[in-house]
Amino acid sequence: MKKFLASVIGAIVIFSVVAFTTFKTETYKADVKESKIGWLAKKVTGQHNGYVTLKEGTLQLENGKIVGGEFTMDMTTISCEDIKDAEMNAKLVNHLKSDDFFSVEKNPSSKFVVKKVKYTGKKGNDDTYNITGDLTIKGITNSITFDAKTTSKGDKITAAAKFTFDRLLWKIEYRSGKIFESIGDKMIYDDVEMSLNMVLTKEYR
Repeated sequence: MKKFLASVIGAIVIFSVVAFTTFKTETYKADVKESKIGWLAKKVTGQHNGYVTLKEGTLQLENGKIVGGEFTMDMTTISCEDIKDAEMNAKLVNHLKSDDFFSVEKNPSSKFVVKKVKYTGKKGNDDTYNITGDLTIKGITNSITFDAKTTSKGDKITAAAKFTFDRLLWKIEYRSGKIFESIGDKMIYDDVEMSLNMVLTKEYR
């Protein structure tokens, strides 16, 4: 009887500890000057690459692991790094901002919001994740999934990820081989590669 009562009391204590234990959610805010978002687009005759400035971003962590977050890109800052001629560079950048591509005047920001996070383990000093979320471009939202990693150092963390999106899902159809037939070497591939490197600092309230 004593063993039974001890077991019951022990179970109640454990249940109470679990029931009333809460994990504090910590928010980390991105340093927009230290963070970088890169893009790479390929065509039959070559490729172009550049950057988009991070407007703002946050990650929420519980027990040191990502549970949520979002980041916003300032599409008005889109740049091209591989064209050195100033006139040709400006021509491409202005075209990217036009309605053929990102309609920047109508949609100056693009946004990603984390919807689901799966922790996939520790690799060296990095925590790794599989992240699913909503990517909004030109006012159109679609779900994407990609792998990411974080590295912690004091009150700072670095979050890095690479992902690819099919521009046709966001109605960016210019010179797509799936939309326009017989365009030959003028075709631009549909997949756009993005690289994200965010430096974030823990917020204290």
